Amino acid sequence: MRKRVVVTGLGTINPIGLNTESFWESLVSAKSGVDFITRFDTGKFDTKFAAEVKNFDPSLYLDKKAIRRLDLFSQYAIASSDQAVKDAGISSGTIDPDRTGIVYGSGIGGVETMQEQHFTYFETKDPSRISPFFITMMIADIAAGHISIRYGFKGPNYSTTSACATSSHAIADAFMIIQRGGADVMLCGGSEACVTQMAIGGFNAMRALSVDNENYKTASKPFDLNRNGFVMGEGSGTIILEDLEHALARGAKIYAEIKGIGLTADAYHMTQPHPDGDGAVRSMRLSVRDAGIKENEVDYINAHGTSTPFNDVTETKAIKSVFGDYAYKLNVSSIKSMTGHLLGAAGAIEAIATILAVKNDIIPPTINYVTPDPQCDLNYTPNKAVKKTVRNAISNTFGFGGHNASLLFSKFVN
Repeated sequence: MRKRVVVTGLGTINPIGLNTESFWESLVSAKSGVDFITRFDTGKFDTKFAAEVKNFDPSLYLDKKAIRRLDLFSQYAIASSDQAVKDAGISSGTIDPDRTGIVYGSGIGGVETMQEQHFTYFETKDPSRISPFFITMMIADIAAGHISIRYGFKGPNYSTTSACATSSHAIADAFMIIQRGGADVMLCGGSEACVTQMAIGGFNAMRALSVDNENYKTASKPFDLNRNGFVMGEGSGTIILEDLEHALARGAKIYAEIKGIGLTADAYHMTQPHPDGDGAVRSMRLSVRDAGIKENEVDYINAHGTSTPFNDVTETKAIKSVFGDYAYKLNVSSIKSMTGHLLGAAGAIEAIATILAVKNDIIPPTINYVTPDPQCDLNYTPNKAVKKTVRNAISNTFGFGGHNASLLFSKFVN
């Protein structure tokens, strides 16, 4: 018998919310977090806009010394983890630290630290100027380590890295650890802070980002005919997963149940999805089968929906392959239209949006949807949130390298 796993805590720092409540309010009110980049001079860059986190105050979570020694992605991770732990009502008396673990990912890690230290060395040609904290600020696993030390969680502890699917894999791993009895409680999610010169320049070089600087506010337009690339976002999302019996025993509030996961590979191309959406088809089918439900019991799909020409067509094909005619009765939406693409943190904040859709029976919209694409002909919940009973919902994330993850969340019924 596999253990049932439920969601008991949520936390997030992202371009449209500095906590779960403000994030959800922004989603439902169709708020965009996209604006011109403020972190650096974009004069020579093809893309001059992104979805930055605004008004984040790390001193609410960290002292001055810690702030200096942590890359921004780790600061985001700790902040959203603090929120989630408090939201779940976890304290030393409510959990066994030996049976509480962490799987926390980042697609890139401390890219800002890497960039700054790289500049320092090449400006001075003096290796002694490299910070002694360079490595521990940069490596992608360090957020999981910091969270473990902060709370004394001594169970499984590691990081996942699978590009845009990173934090969905973290959630899936945490789910499986609890299912097999390896832990009672798992903190999971992901963090990214890539609004930097090297990241924006690198994604520009591969022609992945939108360059619609004149219409930057509406540049992230998943499934729209005129989409022309994704918009960089940043932030973190943290989810507390818990063995159902453990959660009930301590009187925890329960947002939803995670019932199924589907993890696959395209085995096709470094950056392009399989043209028929093969990996996405299999990951969604696996998540439905793992949950023990039927396709027509799924009410909502939180799409990967990157606003790129390839992804949106292939994901649409994949949904139709899995759900057949029922695909047209589903609500689909991409919150990247509001948050931008958080890379390794995308799966976590999109899972939070999916969980809240299940909990609140509201579908967040795909904003900036103006011109239908004949190849993308599903109900993408255009521009306005929709009230609808959501029994089961899937959150999709697909990453460079052909990594696919589908997470299925359901209304909790004891």
